[in-house]
Amino acid sequence: MKTSQTYRLTAPSLESLQLFTETVPAIGSYEVLVRMRAASLNYKDNFYLAGAQGIQLPRPTVPLSDGAGEVVAVGEHVNRFAVGDSVAGNFVQDWLYGPLGDHAANSSTTLGHGIDGTLTQYRVFNQEGLVALPRNLSYEEGATLPCAAVTAWNAVREVRPSQTVLILGTGGVALFALQFASALGARTIVTSSSDAKLARAAAAGADHLINYQSDPDWHKKARELTGGKGVDHVIETVGPDTLERSILATRRDGTVHLVGLINPIGKIDPMLILGCTVTVRGVRVGSRQLFEEMNTFIERKGIHPLIGHRFDFGNARDAFAQQLKGPEFGKIVITF
Repeated sequence: MKTSQTYRLTAPSLESLQLFTETVPAIGSYEVLVRMRAASLNYKDNFYLAGAQGIQLPRPTVPLSDGAGEVVAVGEHVNRFAVGDSVAGNFVQDWLYGPLGDHAANSSTTLGHGIDGTLTQYRVFNQEGLVALPRNLSYEEGATLPCAAVTAWNAVREVRPSQTVLILGTGGVALFALQFASALGARTIVTSSSDAKLARAAAAGADHLINYQSDPDWHKKARELTGGKGVDHVIETVGPDTLERSILATRRDGTVHLVGLINPIGKIDPMLILGCTVTVRGVRVGSRQLFEEMNTFIERKGIHPLIGHRFDFGNARDAFAQQLKGPEFGKIVITF
């Protein structure tokens, strides 16, 4: 019997992240056994460590939604993958195409939440819950894609070269949005409270930079940079606290893509949306179809995810501790 070193969260705290030796289950006819090679963390993973104020898991759960690995065995009826293929798991395992349905909205098939995630040496997937990695990416790079990258792609995929995109912050979704929007030919504006992070955003392709600490009226600055018209798209990664200014930075008939709730405190007057004729669109990751579409784009454009901190599998708890402190710039990756 094959065994796997597997992390589980036994309670919502960093100390409860425990390593176990578990038996790898036999694969079914339509299932694939993946030797995981890397996993990555997202801001949402903080909530699983936040005690009574965080997300309560119903049972000890393998954490993390994001991971990539190598197919090492396939069931007799598997026709999407072969041994040796490089793959990543879809964030919501059975959200294959179309809009977010009830099955996806309730998180019952979300990796690391409703079902076990990717922080394990071996994992069995249904073949429908996997996508092939872009051929230009390593396992570490591929492990950063399922949550942040697909969310960013869902937000910017309709951006056109003549348009301007305002991106709040330099977190995981924001950096992918910057890379994708730049590759689509759009003009980009990035905000941050750190001049050092802004300098790195410029190196990653940002056209304009705004330090919102020294320039708190960043929405006005964004309008200045667009000749007073306003930006076409805002990647809103913060939430209600900044949503009003994001709307005010947007041109008429523009779109604010609400992708994050880093600060859920605040209220928004709906008349502001009406008066500015702006669309506010909620974005929650995306389907397997969007994931595959994004991977084709990544491969065609030669895009490489930005990785910050790397940790070995045996030091996974240190990776979570770094996520709680906040990544400096780029994704936090655990290598197996």
